[in-house]
Amino acid sequence: MSRAPAKRRPSSARPSKGRPARRSVKPIERRANKLAAWGFGAFVLILGAGAGYALGLPAKVGEAAGDAGFRVRSIEVQGTHNMDPRPIYAIALGQKSESLPLVDVGAIRRQLLGFGWVKDARVMRRYPDTLVVDIVERTPAALWQDGASLTQVDKDGVVLGRVPISAMPDLPLMTGAGANTHSAQLLSLLDQAPAIRAQLASANWVGQRRWDLKVASGEVIALPEGEAAARDALAKFARDDKANGYIGRGYLRFDLRQPGKMTVRLPHEIAPATAKPPAQI
Repeated sequence: MSRAPAKRRPSSARPSKGRPARRSVKPIERRANKLAAWGFGAFVLILGAGAGYALGLPAKVGEAAGDAGFRVRSIEVQGTHNMDPRPIYAIALGQKSESLPLVDVGAIRRQLLGFGWVKDARVMRRYPDTLVVDIVERTPAALWQDGASLTQVDKDGVVLGRVPISAMPDLPLMTGAGANTHSAQLLSLLDQAPAIRAQLASANWVGQRRWDLKVASGEVIALPEGEAAARDALAKFARDDKANGYIGRGYLRFDLRQPGKMTVRLPHEIAPATAKPPAQI
């Protein structure tokens, strides 16, 4: 007698506890493969970019753009009123490449900021063939004479450029070493005494600490040290001069260095009977 084949038991659909299900492994593998492919692609791109840079491809592309017509053929300078524009043209035209895409506008700007007149500068490309340089000039606020050198300075004391004596602008004149670095203080003093400013011939920075103001009629007003003390003394002198007319009467010097007191120096040729000094203040 033959035996009937034994029936196989159906395998359980549930995975064993020690093994993960196959359907949960495949998505992880696919994601890993995608990440690997992306990483390899990025590596190839970086490698290609590095090789292109090593071979000078950006420069070659820029030169090709220049050959296609994008070359610097025109320089347009804006905003210059006092500054000589010739150095600006020289800097803009002195670039290594004439191809407009390769012009280093940042380097041009840095060079321009080295000029005293230039407070700020913008350098822009205007395709197809123009380089635009927009200058913001400093405003001259005073003249500074240091020895034989006469220059204009702005309110912060920045030296702008030389001035011929024959063409001096109508600005306050400062003399003395380092006077330019205290121009803001002087201008503030004069703003508080406009009548004195209108008569000012020069302001001498004495001993790196205080001002002597010389007016057009020849008198010298010696101010004390310190901005606040000098401002108060000059304001009081301006009020008293308006009331009593000290300036223009032949005195040599009004010394205001001692608080609350003015000492007056008389010329030798003026007799006390004909020119009485003002009362001390």
